[in-house]
Amino acid sequence: MEDNKKLQKDFEKKIKPFQPKVPYLKNGFKAYVIGGAICAIGQGISNYFLRVFDLTEATAVSPMIATLILIAALMTGLGFFDRLGQFAGAGALVPVTGFANAIASAALEHRSEGLVLGIGANMFRIAGAVIAFGVVSAYLVGLTRLLVQTLIS
Repeated sequence: MEDNKKLQKDFEKKIKPFQPKVPYLKNGFKAYVIGGAICAIGQGISNYFLRVFDLTEATAVSPMIATLILIAALMTGLGFFDRLGQFAGAGALVPVTGFANAIASAALEHRSEGLVLGIGANMFRIAGAVIAFGVVSAYLVGLTRLLVQTLIS
């Protein structure tokens, strides 16, 4: 085991000069700008729903998110979201649009296998873990809050 670790460290030292330098600052700036732009678009859509449909701020959130998901799914289907993701990195993947992209791209990839076994079975392959951990986390946070409120009162 020790020999493997030593070999691994030696290998990493030898290949380090040949690896490209990662522009962390540039990548971070691009992610910040694109992620902020996606959020600003979401805010614009929310403001539109507030003005045109006379919704409250609380009720405008759901249709705004649904609209962003629709836009991201359409962009994925047309091939634009992949290019945006390659350029912006995490800036395009962190908002809800990244989740929509994960589902839509998996569905597109397996559409030739049919609706049920292709799209239905594979659409949530990547996003399923996010959904599962999200539900479990929400349950644990809710349970913790209930316990804390019970202990306090």
